[in-house]
Amino acid sequence: MSINIVVPEVGESIVDARVARWLKKEGDAVAAGEPLVELETDKVDVEVSAPKNGVLGKIAHGDGADVKIGDVLGTIEEGTGKAGGTEKAGGTEKAGDTEKPSAPSTNGKGGAAAATPSARKLAREQRVDLNDVRPAGPRVTKQDVEQTVSSGKSAQAKAPARAETPAPAPSAPSARPAPAASSVPSSRPVPSESDSRTERVRMSKRRATIARRLVEAQQTAAMLTTFNEVDMSAVMSLRERQKEAFKTKHGIGLGIASFFVKAAVSALEEFPRLNAEIQGDEMVLKHYYDIGIAVGAAEGLVVPVLRDADRMSFAEIEAGIREFAAKAKDGTLTLEDLRGGTFSITNGGVYGSLMSTPILNPPQVGILGLHAIKERPVGVHGQVVLKPMMYTALTYDHRIVDGSEAVRFLVRVKELVEDPGVLLVES
Repeated sequence: MSINIVVPEVGESIVDARVARWLKKEGDAVAAGEPLVELETDKVDVEVSAPKNGVLGKIAHGDGADVKIGDVLGTIEEGTGKAGGTEKAGGTEKAGDTEKPSAPSTNGKGGAAAATPSARKLAREQRVDLNDVRPAGPRVTKQDVEQTVSSGKSAQAKAPARAETPAPAPSAPSARPAPAASSVPSSRPVPSESDSRTERVRMSKRRATIARRLVEAQQTAAMLTTFNEVDMSAVMSLRERQKEAFKTKHGIGLGIASFFVKAAVSALEEFPRLNAEIQGDEMVLKHYYDIGIAVGAAEGLVVPVLRDADRMSFAEIEAGIREFAAKAKDGTLTLEDLRGGTFSITNGGVYGSLMSTPILNPPQVGILGLHAIKERPVGVHGQVVLKPMMYTALTYDHRIVDGSEAVRFLVRVKELVEDPGVLLVES
């Protein structure tokens, strides 16, 4: 009796996925609970495991196929099948694919190595055998693979570069008249589909969703951005004085993000429409503060959420942000990490941005943008002095947030960060 392998429900807002990679091929023996296939969604990557012992039957959707929740990916038949398996399902390889399937890594433990989807993806791209990767924890992560690549411990060399396609031999003279010369001279020919100077790469599911949502945000919201600048002297001085004591007590460094999270929550309490969303012709005002923190991931920014940030201490905020950054890097963010959020903060300063206009994260109606801290000449009591300054930006939905509200919100954030003692007292 065969059992279907189906695309599971992975979240209420996720309706489709893409087959990233089959970990077994047709005819392989599988054990109940053993990962069979990796799926890529617009939020997280998931593994689908075997529901029972048996043999992997026909694969209905191969690598790269787009599927929907409930679709049948393949079947499991009764029997013992072939021992072992391959990292890539042989039945789903494209014609002309010369990549040799490799056996699943055992990592010296006698079984297939546990690895995150992002780690497996990077290992494939870098031609790294997972046998050569020593994980820092229970699963091989993307950082573990990167460490192996950088230290040159990989047992497999990268595939040789593709040979240039030889130019076609000149054809015999033709009686056909030569085409007329273009009236507009060109210094470089237009690349063709086969031009070796171009490359066509399919967007990942997550990258395509990010692109769609950014366009939707611009088309559906009346976005406007207001700017201000913040003197970071007090925060930097406080951090310098307290950094050792803070780290000794909490085991984590004191960054600037926690000051802005605290300041944003306090300002949202004063200007509640920036913590709302629009549903039809109604405003839904939220009296809780789930703050989304944009962090970099391989396929673009993701926005995990600090729940009830108004109840969190500085140390809890710093620990939460660092945990999100680590999980984004190794591909272990969960749907719960990304769900919801009432307001967002993004820090382009970590990439060197001096000023930008952040885009809303729907259905939220406000997002605070932070930027690089630079020393600039500032007038103080009739004198020009150098101060560590940061430009801040607030993008808001003008449909329910008035310009005066947005300006006053950003001014309040500025006042609180420039006098961080108030934040410490309030928290």
